[in-house]
Amino acid sequence: MNYNAPEWAESRFPNYTAVSIQALYCGSELPIYNICSELPLLIAVSSGSGSLHTQEQTYELAEGSAMFLPANTYVTLLTARGKPLHAYQLSISTLPPVVPAAAVASTKPSALLAAAGILYMPAAATIVTYMEELYFHRLPVRELRHAQNQLLLHQLVLMLLELHEASSAASEQRGMEQSVTFIEQHYASKITREQLSSIAGVSEAHYSVLFRRLAGCSPSEYISRLRIHRAIELLKGTGGMLRDIAQKVGYKDEFYLSRRFKQQTGRSPSSYMTEAPQRIAALLTPYGGHLLTLGIKPSVEMLEQSGFIEAEGLNFAETTVFFDPECTLEQIKAALAETNTELIITTRQSLMNWGPTPEQLRVAAPVVEVPWLEVGWKTHLLLIAKAVHRSEAAERWLANFEREELMARQHIQALPVAEEVITILVLDPKELRVYGARNVGYTIYHSLGLRPPAIIGKALEEYGEQFHAIPIEAEELGDYAGDRLLVIVFSDATGSMAHADRIFESTHWQSLPAVQRKAIHMLDQEEWVPYNPISISLQLQRAVALFDSIRY
Repeated sequence: MNYNAPEWAESRFPNYTAVSIQALYCGSELPIYNICSELPLLIAVSSGSGSLHTQEQTYELAEGSAMFLPANTYVTLLTARGKPLHAYQLSISTLPPVVPAAAVASTKPSALLAAAGILYMPAAATIVTYMEELYFHRLPVRELRHAQNQLLLHQLVLMLLELHEASSAASEQRGMEQSVTFIEQHYASKITREQLSSIAGVSEAHYSVLFRRLAGCSPSEYISRLRIHRAIELLKGTGGMLRDIAQKVGYKDEFYLSRRFKQQTGRSPSSYMTEAPQRIAALLTPYGGHLLTLGIKPSVEMLEQSGFIEAEGLNFAETTVFFDPECTLEQIKAALAETNTELIITTRQSLMNWGPTPEQLRVAAPVVEVPWLEVGWKTHLLLIAKAVHRSEAAERWLANFEREELMARQHIQALPVAEEVITILVLDPKELRVYGARNVGYTIYHSLGLRPPAIIGKALEEYGEQFHAIPIEAEELGDYAGDRLLVIVFSDATGSMAHADRIFESTHWQSLPAVQRKAIHMLDQEEWVPYNPISISLQLQRAVALFDSIRY
């Protein structure tokens, strides 16, 4: 007899069957129910609530939730007090293949029934409905009802397979991401594919395929990029002997480093360090302004309104890729790759607030970390200039600015405003702040030498350029109020400034001498908050014009 397998059966996938279905009830008389089955089980909660306990974990059960348990899994059901747990338990198996003995060996095992982990479904109302119907018609007397039961069973199996595949894919993705993190943290050590595939939980052959799909290159290429980019960072930073740098990044000697360096960059380390990079990303908004000061238009820049420069002649949007701080790491890496970025300028503190780490960005380009709060904008400029081979340009710009600064200070000190105490207030949706040495505070107190409130003056003496602002309550306004108030209102996410009205209408505000004298100046956030060389220079000009316009 010849056996002709129909096309739809050639894949040899298993056929599923329901072995049994039972109703479970846990109440005050039986609050604990132990389960251990030789077959995989699907448990669906019809009403009540409780918990399911394994040796390693506890799962909350509520009406509409479900769980799929692998074979031979020992669990305990506990009902919540006053909420009896009513559930259904379905055991599932597969039927023997109806094919010749020679074809049995090619039958594929069930991926669902072979799964080792528990599948937890906190919201599975459809599964509960199907289970209730199966239980109600568990003893069909008509073939039609039997066929309907078979259809319900396979609909349940289909949903479980879809959830299993989605869960497996998510688990596989997490494993791959963990292996990438391992590479980023240990690239200077010897790393084997066996190690990485073990971390990811996949075979070595499959790992290489998944890695290329995830990272766009092989694991060895990824490690090489990290090592060379870190070598560039060290060369730009502390410098040192090439032999020492080679060993720090994972190469045995300077000769091997030089070969790999040239393969990746097309230049030797010494040649690379004499050439200024052209495509530089600023992953902190103010640092984009520092690059513009040095004549470099950023290849990629974070777009934050409070740090964006709007000035005549600075039309760099056509050549710069902007990204929102809400962008994912993958989107940022794509932007860096698209623009062929050669260097990333950022600060670790900013990255911590945003999400990615220098280690995660390093594969795209070398990362130069310039401290933010620890130093002021002039030091920022000098450090960035050193990294991009523009130190002479930075020195010239600062010399010109300091001449302008001196002239402005001499002019303002001859005006009546020099005898006044100036307070800079920021009305943020979340808090009220008094500015110190940074942003517009630098221009008012340092450049022009105007007098701050006594409390602010003491903080300036103690902390210098690291003193940004002090958050205060409305009740404390009188302690910081000067003869003249400079006020900046930050809008909320919707663009509203209603929070400022609450301050302006309060008795604490109305009782301030400067308010009663109408010695208040509302400043535009976009013009007075950015903290970079170009913005500070513009603020100096605006401040002189502002104080010149005052009529006493």
